[in-house]
Amino acid sequence: MKLWLIRHAAVALPDGLCYGITDAPAHAEATLSAARGVASALPRHVPLWVSGLTRAQQLAAALQRERPELGAARVDTRLNEMDFGRWEMQPWAAVPRSAFDAWMADFAQHRFGGEESTQQVIERVASLIVELHGAGVREAAWVTHAGVIRAAQYLKAHGPREIASASEWPREAPAQGDWMELVF
Repeated sequence: MKLWLIRHAAVALPDGLCYGITDAPAHAEATLSAARGVASALPRHVPLWVSGLTRAQQLAAALQRERPELGAARVDTRLNEMDFGRWEMQPWAAVPRSAFDAWMADFAQHRFGGEESTQQVIERVASLIVELHGAGVREAAWVTHAGVIRAAQYLKAHGPREIASASEWPREAPAQGDWMELVF
């Protein structure tokens, strides 16, 4: 199965904030520019899935306007960004070093911010990949977030096993408004 992993456009938030599950919108101009770039790259009739968050849905809607044959995007909250709990909408610089240290010490299971662990993100992304593969989907486009894209990259490299440490977590993700392809 080939996945087109598309990251939402730049958000309308100040730089330096921790946001994951926070439903922040993207900049309209950046969304339109991203949609035009992605629309020229996607194959005809590729089915779309989209995160439940506004910034991703904005890009999916703009893609549909550029490429009506893509059809309606399927909303799936497994494509939502990680929930950073109490650190949501806090400046990254205000997060205590001890919070990062605790996360790095148990990167798989520690719930950074108290809500969701890295392994939980990996498992929800894996469940969607398995579901699509089982349904015979050969190609799909996901409009989503950096954490989900990194989880997909992790799964491509390591399979569904528990992540051993932060060193296995992919460092790179597409820039906001950009995309990558993965074949599973």
